[in-house]
Amino acid sequence: MTIAMSTDDRLYFRQLLSGRDFATADPMARQMVNFAYLIGDREAGEAVVVDPAYDVGGLMDALEADGMRCTGVLATHYHPDHVGGSMMGFQISGAKELLELISVPVHAQRDEAGFIAEVTGLGDDEIIGHDSGDVVSIGAIDIELIHTPGHTPGSQCFLVDGRLVAGDTLFLEGCGRTDLPGGDPAALYHSLHHRLARVPDDAVLYPGHLYSPQPSAPMGDTRRDNFVFMPRSEEQWLAMFGG
Repeated sequence: MTIAMSTDDRLYFRQLLSGRDFATADPMARQMVNFAYLIGDREAGEAVVVDPAYDVGGLMDALEADGMRCTGVLATHYHPDHVGGSMMGFQISGAKELLELISVPVHAQRDEAGFIAEVTGLGDDEIIGHDSGDVVSIGAIDIELIHTPGHTPGSQCFLVDGRLVAGDTLFLEGCGRTDLPGGDPAALYHSLHHRLARVPDDAVLYPGHLYSPQPSAPMGDTRRDNFVFMPRSEEQWLAMFGG
């Protein structure tokens, strides 16, 4: 479901599900159940799109309908179902097609920028590489970038006003795969158990896919219920997930 927005809140935040809220005619979008996010400042009328794929025109239409304009793209990682490109013999539209509509920067983790350029066909000058802890500001709204390698070398999460947009690093049930190129089980253990440890329990987790009955949940509930937090050491984690 689309997250309801409070008109009293300057933060503009929408969670959109592929195949239902946009890209409704795309069977792959319905199968992959990706989330895209629109985050911005209502007073400034500016927003970024997190992980645009499948139907960038539909995402731009959603922004326009809300009286917002796109000023950038945030990429959680380089996989085509999040930023566009070729996957399983299908060509998915994404960041490159969005930049053909409007010239805006693509914000990526520094270790991921080259992969995103290769997968999408974007130029290096169109991608801004960031380090963990960098902040992207949209009007008066600050979005902190947290490097969370493991699913891919440059996976990153976004922390904004008590919301953690986690891409494929962490789902409500499970976490991102580490058996794909660039995956690293040990790195993902440290990302989940250490890098994200400072995210408070009352922050709300917003994942990259709808792999659970609910589209979001408090981090405290996720830490209690998600089996990826059961291991208490890297050794236990690798025994369970090292493959």
